[in-house]
Amino acid sequence: MTVQQPDGIHHIAIMSADMKAQLTFFTAVMGFPLVGLFEMHGVAGAKHAFLKMADNSFFSVVEMDGIADIPSTIGITHAGTGAGKCAAGVTQHIAFRVPDEAGLIAMQNRIRSHGVPAIGPIGHGFCKSIYFAGPEGLTLEVSYAVSEVDPAHWVDPAMFEECGISGDEAQAMLNPAPCLGDGPVAQPAYDASKPQMAYPVETLKAILSAPDAAITMQGSYNEPPVGA
Repeated sequence: MTVQQPDGIHHIAIMSADMKAQLTFFTAVMGFPLVGLFEMHGVAGAKHAFLKMADNSFFSVVEMDGIADIPSTIGITHAGTGAGKCAAGVTQHIAFRVPDEAGLIAMQNRIRSHGVPAIGPIGHGFCKSIYFAGPEGLTLEVSYAVSEVDPAHWVDPAMFEECGISGDEAQAMLNPAPCLGDGPVAQPAYDASKPQMAYPVETLKAILSAPDAAITMQGSYNEPPVGA
């Protein structure tokens, strides 16, 4: 089968200075069972947790030494509300999904029963949502789909102009090209104009120059921390 696009989210990962607080919240308040907690692969001393969601995707928490010393500021590192600002490239909020109105109200009741305010429901045409906060400044939402998101009704042409998107660019966004064929594509050389991970430049160039097979061999951790 030819993959046209990713078929969903495998996991969303947040950084934490208090793993226990996050795990307590997301298991007790959100109902996500803990399925993984281990030293983060390739990062000595870091902790990595996985909590399972109903669609077999995961919510993940990472804890490292020194995170508590990094300032957390509403309006910079965190938006604080669904209407708030934060730095470019930073997650503004996370919305979880339930199947219907009954599920939304059930989650609102569950969240409130733990003493956490949950605002809503608020309708957005194609979905309806409640809004609440999580530990360490997280801005969270739970939504259900009211209808399909039809681009004919939900893509405002005026926004293309405001975003500086041309007609041809708009059509490419509305109809993305399929994935390339099954043949391998060579790793591109380092190009500072392209998005790059924040390794030191020389380290990144060395990684990019290595064969994929070498990266797989050197960087993979295939055995669980607790043996059978």
